[in-house]
Amino acid sequence: MHVPDEPATDPGGGLVRLRLEIAYDGTAQHGWARQPAQRTVQGDLERAMSTVLRTDVDLTVAGRTDAGVHATGQVAHCDVPRTVWHQQEHRLVRRLRGVLPPDIAVPAVSEAHPDFDARFSALGRHYVYRLTDDPAGPPPLRRADTVGWPRSLDADAMALAAGLLLGEHDFAAFCRRREGATTIRTLLALDVVRTGSLITVAASADAFCHSMVRSLVGALLAVGEGRRPPEWPAGLLPRTERASDVPVAPAHGLTLVAVDYPLDRDLAARGLVTRARRA
Repeated sequence: MHVPDEPATDPGGGLVRLRLEIAYDGTAQHGWARQPAQRTVQGDLERAMSTVLRTDVDLTVAGRTDAGVHATGQVAHCDVPRTVWHQQEHRLVRRLRGVLPPDIAVPAVSEAHPDFDARFSALGRHYVYRLTDDPAGPPPLRRADTVGWPRSLDADAMALAAGLLLGEHDFAAFCRRREGATTIRTLLALDVVRTGSLITVAASADAFCHSMVRSLVGALLAVGEGRRPPEWPAGLLPRTERASDVPVAPAHGLTLVAVDYPLDRDLAARGLVTRARRA
């Protein structure tokens, strides 16, 4: 049996690795990862792919989003028989649209380098969290991806707090621990911008651990409300366990917007580095 996380090496041309660009509204989904008796993005998408291609499909994703979290730039890969790909290459996106539920879209499917791995090849993930402190709440057409915050927020104080969190740290205080998973991450950007009543928090890192972005936003919200000083979130970094006093921001404000990858010639080296670090 082929292992999804390993390159699709088949000198006879029997398998081809596909890269999927994916977008979804996570409102009615129980997250990315397939679960028994629950709607998930992976479950719905694998069923749709298997129906269209008439072969079993096992997706590996760049980042497993939680229940209620959205994506406009999710990436996944799978390996399928080359003959099947050649039959469906020019009509797969259109056919997927016909069988997928309306809250999931696959804008593009392309043949990837055999060393491409949606998870282990990634250089960085980028998320945006949207919220508004307008007394009227979010605009009706943005209510699914924008949190209406009930109190006024000091975005400048939030931005100051965010800047103190940048760099490589053990973010255990902001993560829900998973067995065997490291909580050491490099936070590349955490930008807080106010535009009228809309506040966006843009977070970029080499990778994020479970609930890390929502916990970071939750800590910034405590600062924005004036309940904590700007130095408080960074002051939690020495902790080796999740901080119970850090609130987790609501899921529906969060969207995965992009994943970065190296050039094809650097994919194998990147995969080795990422696997070694996570081990």
